[in-house]
Amino acid sequence: MPSLTKRELSRFLPHGPSMSLLSVVENWDTRSITCSANSHRDPQNPLRRSGQLDSLCGLEYAAQAMAIHFGLTSIPEIERGPIGFLGGIRDLNVTTDRLDLYEDNLTIVATLLFPQEVSFLYAFSVNVENSLILKGRASIFIKGGHHS
Repeated sequence: MPSLTKRELSRFLPHGPSMSLLSVVENWDTRSITCSANSHRDPQNPLRRSGQLDSLCGLEYAAQAMAIHFGLTSIPEIERGPIGFLGGIRDLNVTTDRLDLYEDNLTIVATLLFPQEVSFLYAFSVNVENSLILKGRASIFIKGGHHS
Protein backbone atom coordinates (compact mmCIF):
# COMPACT_ATOMS: atom_id res chain seq x y z
CA MET A 1 0.00 0.00 0.00
CA PRO A 2 1.11 3.60 -0.48
CA SER A 3 3.16 5.44 2.11
CA LEU A 4 1.53 8.07 4.30
CA THR A 5 2.93 11.35 5.60
CA LYS A 6 2.77 12.53 9.21
CA ARG A 7 -0.16 14.76 8.38
CA GLU A 8 -2.10 11.91 6.74
CA LEU A 9 -1.47 9.43 9.52
CA SER A 10 -2.32 11.84 12.34
CA ARG A 11 -6.02 11.29 11.65
CA PHE A 12 -5.68 7.86 13.26
CA LEU A 13 -4.17 9.19 16.49
CA PRO A 14 -5.95 11.01 19.32
CA HIS A 15 -2.81 12.99 20.16
CA GLY A 16 -2.03 16.58 19.42
CA PRO A 17 0.68 17.38 16.87
CA SER A 18 3.56 17.33 19.36
CA MET A 19 2.69 13.78 20.53
CA SER A 20 2.36 12.37 17.02
CA LEU A 21 5.78 10.75 17.07
CA LEU A 22 5.91 8.91 13.75
CA SER A 23 7.17 10.72 10.66
CA VAL A 24 5.89 8.48 7.89
CA VAL A 25 4.23 5.14 7.22
CA GLU A 26 6.60 3.56 4.74
CA ASN A 27 4.40 0.59 3.88
CA TRP A 28 1.53 -1.42 5.21
CA ASP A 29 -0.83 -4.25 4.37
CA THR A 30 -3.54 -6.14 6.23
CA ARG A 31 -0.95 -7.95 8.35
CA SER A 32 1.75 -5.39 9.19
CA ILE A 33 2.97 -1.81 9.09
CA THR A 34 6.42 -0.23 8.86
CA CYS A 35 6.91 3.36 10.01
CA SER A 36 9.86 5.66 10.51
CA ALA A 37 10.42 8.45 12.99
CA ASN A 38 12.92 11.18 13.64
CA SER A 39 11.19 12.75 16.66
CA HIS A 40 13.54 10.92 19.04
CA ARG A 41 16.15 13.55 18.10
CA ASP A 42 13.84 16.50 18.77
CA PRO A 43 14.79 18.35 21.98
CA GLN A 44 11.08 19.28 22.31
CA ASN A 45 9.87 15.65 22.23
CA PRO A 46 7.17 15.60 24.95
CA LEU A 47 8.41 12.25 26.28
CA ARG A 48 11.86 13.59 27.18
CA ARG A 49 12.73 13.86 30.84
CA SER A 50 15.76 15.89 31.95
CA GLY A 51 16.71 16.25 28.29
CA GLN A 52 16.81 12.49 27.69
CA LEU A 53 14.49 10.06 25.91
CA ASP A 54 14.35 6.69 27.65
CA SER A 55 14.30 3.62 25.43
CA LEU A 56 10.99 2.52 26.98
CA CYS A 57 9.43 5.48 25.17
CA GLY A 58 9.80 3.22 22.13
CA LEU A 59 6.61 1.55 23.41
CA GLU A 60 4.69 4.71 22.52
CA TYR A 61 6.20 4.68 19.02
CA ALA A 62 5.09 1.05 18.64
CA ALA A 63 1.62 1.78 20.07
CA GLN A 64 1.15 4.59 17.55
CA ALA A 65 2.16 2.25 14.71
CA MET A 66 -0.40 -0.32 15.94
CA ALA A 67 -3.12 2.34 16.20
CA ILE A 68 -2.44 3.53 12.68
CA HIS A 69 -2.43 -0.04 11.38
CA PHE A 70 -5.79 -0.68 13.04
CA GLY A 71 -7.14 2.53 11.53
CA LEU A 72 -5.89 1.74 8.04
CA THR A 73 -7.17 -1.83 8.00
CA SER A 74 -10.39 -1.50 9.98
CA ILE A 75 -11.84 1.96 9.60
CA PRO A 76 -10.36 3.74 6.57
CA GLU A 77 -13.68 5.32 5.65
CA ILE A 78 -13.98 7.52 8.73
CA GLU A 79 -11.99 10.57 9.75
CA ARG A 80 -10.87 9.37 13.20
CA GLY A 81 -11.08 5.87 14.59
CA PRO A 82 -12.12 4.65 18.00
CA ILE A 83 -9.69 5.08 20.85
CA GLY A 84 -7.60 2.05 21.75
CA PHE A 85 -5.84 1.16 24.96
CA LEU A 86 -2.61 -0.69 25.47
CA GLY A 87 -3.69 -3.72 27.48
CA GLY A 88 -0.40 -5.40 28.23
CA ILE A 89 3.16 -5.94 27.07
CA ARG A 90 4.77 -9.37 26.90
CA ASP A 91 8.26 -10.65 26.09
CA LEU A 92 9.75 -7.16 26.15
CA ASN A 93 13.41 -7.09 25.14
CA VAL A 94 15.23 -3.74 25.47
CA THR A 95 18.83 -3.45 24.29
CA THR A 96 19.70 0.18 25.08
CA ASP A 97 18.92 2.85 27.66
CA ARG A 98 18.12 5.87 25.48
CA LEU A 99 16.58 6.67 22.11
CA ASP A 100 17.93 10.20 21.81
CA LEU A 101 21.51 8.98 21.34
CA TYR A 102 20.77 7.66 17.83
CA GLU A 103 21.44 9.86 14.80
CA ASP A 104 19.53 7.70 12.30
CA ASN A 105 15.77 7.42 12.01
CA LEU A 106 13.89 4.84 14.01
CA THR A 107 12.14 2.06 12.11
CA ILE A 108 9.01 0.76 13.80
CA VAL A 109 7.39 -2.49 12.64
CA ALA A 110 4.11 -3.87 14.01
CA THR A 111 2.70 -7.20 12.88
CA LEU A 112 -0.83 -8.30 13.67
CA LEU A 113 -0.70 -11.77 15.23
CA PHE A 114 -4.24 -12.30 16.43
CA PRO A 115 -7.26 -10.12 15.64
CA GLN A 116 -10.52 -10.40 17.59
CA GLU A 117 -13.68 -8.33 17.83
CA VAL A 118 -12.39 -5.79 20.38
CA SER A 119 -8.80 -6.78 21.03
CA PHE A 120 -5.70 -7.40 18.97
CA LEU A 121 -2.32 -8.96 19.61
CA TYR A 122 0.67 -7.42 17.83
CA ALA A 123 4.37 -8.18 17.70
CA PHE A 124 6.46 -5.02 17.44
CA SER A 125 10.03 -3.88 17.10
CA VAL A 126 11.87 -0.57 17.12
CA ASN A 127 15.19 -0.53 15.28
CA VAL A 128 17.89 1.88 14.16
CA GLU A 129 19.62 0.68 10.99
CA ASN A 130 20.27 -3.00 11.80
CA SER A 131 20.29 -2.55 15.58
CA LEU A 132 17.34 -3.69 17.67
CA ILE A 133 16.30 -1.20 20.34
CA LEU A 134 13.25 -2.99 21.68
CA LYS A 135 10.79 -5.67 20.72
CA GLY A 136 7.88 -7.50 22.26
CA ARG A 137 4.19 -8.24 21.95
CA ALA A 138 1.30 -6.01 22.93
CA SER A 139 -2.42 -6.47 23.38
CA ILE A 140 -4.60 -3.60 22.26
CA PHE A 141 -8.22 -3.11 23.34
CA ILE A 142 -10.63 -0.91 21.40
CA LYS A 143 -12.96 1.33 23.41
CA GLY A 144 -16.57 0.94 22.42
CA GLY A 145 -16.21 -2.58 21.20
CA HIS A 146 -17.10 -3.17 17.58
CA HIS A 147 -15.31 -2.46 14.34
CA SER A 148 -16.14 -3.31 10.77
